Amino acid sequence: MRRLLIIFLCVAVVFDIIAQQDPQYSHYMFNNMAVNPGYAGSQEAICLTAVHRQQWVGFPGAPVTSVFTVHTPFRLFGAEHGFGLKVMNDKLGFDQNVSVKLNYAYKLPLGPGKLGIGVSGMFLNKALNAEWKPPGGGSWEQDPSIPAPNESVTGYDMGLGIFYRAERVYMGVSTTHLLQSGLPYANPGSNYRLIRHYYATAGAVLPLLGNPAWEVAPSVMAYSDGTVTHFSGNVNVIYNGKVWGGMGYRISSIVAMVGFDLFNGVKIGYAFDYTHTSMKNHFSAGGSHELMINYCFNLVKERVVKGYRSVRYL
Repeated sequence: MRRLLIIFLCVAVVFDIIAQQDPQYSHYMFNNMAVNPGYAGSQEAICLTAVHRQQWVGFPGAPVTSVFTVHTPFRLFGAEHGFGLKVMNDKLGFDQNVSVKLNYAYKLPLGPGKLGIGVSGMFLNKALNAEWKPPGGGSWEQDPSIPAPNESVTGYDMGLGIFYRAERVYMGVSTTHLLQSGLPYANPGSNYRLIRHYYATAGAVLPLLGNPAWEVAPSVMAYSDGTVTHFSGNVNVIYNGKVWGGMGYRISSIVAMVGFDLFNGVKIGYAFDYTHTSMKNHFSAGGSHELMINYCFNLVKERVVKGYRSVRYL
């Protein structure tokens, strides 16, 4: 039975996550720092964001991902820059990945907004804690393509990205695992290689019903591992810049989300992914849960009091 569960999980990963090594997020419009270094410093504040995702709740070995990002703008030699940090823990079955990524962006004025040209450097640790049971008995050591049951390897990689942001629109393209680094397991036939991923995202915030208190925020993201491309779309309705809710769609799931500005700029959002394929019969609650918390603050107090700021993208 355990072997069947592992096979089913592998098939599900291929079709629901498109065989990607990077985790997916329902709050992608609030979490651009996770995939695009050009986003670093795009807010005029220091911003911290945490996202925790439990996918396919009730399914043994289902993905569980936690990611934390922080980024800030700064000026140096008369130019604008951005710096960011991303820390992620991603667990799938007996495979656990812990990564730390540093992001840098150079900011250029462009029309009504700013263009960030970014680069990232990443350190990754991949650990396996498995119990191999080859069919018909025998030892895992007889197959050179299988890594040791308990093993930990490390590697380094880079990413590139550009991100444009104006008051009511944003767009960006990026790539992760630029170097496609290899992670050498002790068993020489089982080396693991990072695969380059590509991302494109765009969104806008538009007045709704002619009332400035109501806004609608459509967004899209396309991502690919170079073999298969996956699209996500979402529309949020925002009230008074403090409450938002909306719906999204992916090829295998429908996403519902809601969020609030709680106090002093602390924002919290929740998303539920309802899997509408036959896979939903194999886990409880029908899908996946994702929680997002964000907080932005300025180190220097502004001299001019501004009006409310909409929850456009964090």
